[in-house]
Amino acid sequence: MADDLFKKLVSHCKENGFIYQSSEIYDGLAAVYDYGPNGSLLKNNIKEYWWKSMVQMNENIVGIDSAIFMHPKTWKASGHVDAFNDPLVDNKGSNKRYRADVLIEDYMAKIEAKITKDVVKAKKRFGDAFDEKQFRETNGRIIERQQKIDAIAARLAKAMTEGDMVDLKAQIEEYEIACEVSGSKEWTDVRQFNLMFSTQLGNIAGEEGKLYLRPETAQGIFVNFLNVQKTTRQKLPFGIAQIGKAFRNEIVARQFIFRMREFEQMEMQFFIQPGTQKEWYEHWKETRMKWHLALGHGQEKLRFHDHDNLAHYADAAVDIQFEFPFGFKELEGIHSRTDFDLNQHQELSGKKLQYFDPKTNENYVPYVLETSIGVDRMFLATMSNALVEETLENGSTRDVLRLPPSLAPVKCAIMPLKRNNEELVGKAKEIYNQLRYSFNCMYDDTGSIGKLYRRQDATGTPFCVTVDFDTLEKGVVTLRHRDSMEQDVVPVEQLESMIKDNVDMKHLFKKL
Repeated sequence: MADDLFKKLVSHCKENGFIYQSSEIYDGLAAVYDYGPNGSLLKNNIKEYWWKSMVQMNENIVGIDSAIFMHPKTWKASGHVDAFNDPLVDNKGSNKRYRADVLIEDYMAKIEAKITKDVVKAKKRFGDAFDEKQFRETNGRIIERQQKIDAIAARLAKAMTEGDMVDLKAQIEEYEIACEVSGSKEWTDVRQFNLMFSTQLGNIAGEEGKLYLRPETAQGIFVNFLNVQKTTRQKLPFGIAQIGKAFRNEIVARQFIFRMREFEQMEMQFFIQPGTQKEWYEHWKETRMKWHLALGHGQEKLRFHDHDNLAHYADAAVDIQFEFPFGFKELEGIHSRTDFDLNQHQELSGKKLQYFDPKTNENYVPYVLETSIGVDRMFLATMSNALVEETLENGSTRDVLRLPPSLAPVKCAIMPLKRNNEELVGKAKEIYNQLRYSFNCMYDDTGSIGKLYRRQDATGTPFCVTVDFDTLEKGVVTLRHRDSMEQDVVPVEQLESMIKDNVDMKHLFKKL
């Protein structure tokens, strides 16, 4: 069932101009996608919501846009050259390549799916009297399965932290994990695989001319810490935000746009006084969860998941997970990075990256709280949450994309009741030309009104305006609401203000 929903979502994205396979006419490029007309608009709106909520709504957070290419020493200091690896394993039956940790995580997910199945059955059996928390804590089979998951997670975290490739293979064999293609349980040894793409600087060959495509955007913030602090005269605590492309040579890029080799990140590094990281960590956990909930993602769709495998420099890390059609997966990470990054760059560059605190009259390297979210994953979560197949009163169905109006690619579609009537067409185009100064709208007369409504439902347009003969005689139009399909008769001169008020992003910001 979940697999069918995911396939429908992927198909919907292509058919309605949201996402295409890159270079599709040449049979595509694996794990690389292009955003179509509606997709690029929705993606930009998601970025705008994040950017404004971070920069515009916080007086102590500023934004930058750093370059993709950085001095190669940057990645030496950050640890990416020596330690940015994933554990790779090949199946001998299919020659298909996998990430060893993902194979084990998928095995745990199957056990968790069995728990979920038992909970769903119990809900049906006991109805309103069902207490899920009590059921999970007292049912013997669920307790046993959860203990198994916890034990596997702890062992996996230990192996990943210690870089124990031998134990990762031992786990795959002990859990009798089979290749999804061949069904074979014969595996190669697990080995490390560096995820950075490299290229050459100009015509200089060899190591001295080697550059990397950045695997994350955070380092562009860290190396600019002092520049930003001095030019904006910010005092701690303050943050630097950035949206930008990153590149990772993923072993297994899968699940549509969830894991790609070229992707976009929205990151904010919040610089704080050492010793205050615990309170700021809790602050940003709460703040970021509110940001997601403001979009209408139900609380049951989101959860916190503490990291089992902490990076050596972090003293706390948590993911905000979203329930995608393929299960709960990471959507956003919140990390307490201590002073690792600035210290590393300070040491390798020989330049001081310290802050003079006028309150304590001392210089020190600030600690950092990070929030990091993938634009593409956020796009997928938004689409997953919004796409609904609805059965109407007459028994027919419609696919409707219930996007928050402020994120919708097109805010309003204007259409004449009859496309062969010159007066109606002329008036509809006149209204369209008036409204497009205020927000993104479109004119459409390529089908019957019913078909045009369905088309706009599928792309998430919150309002449709029908120009009919009453428009010519009385100066009114029919305004249709996407979600309820209710229709109001509205004077033409009030259209702009009514729609503009409903699609304004301020409604989201007020929830934060």
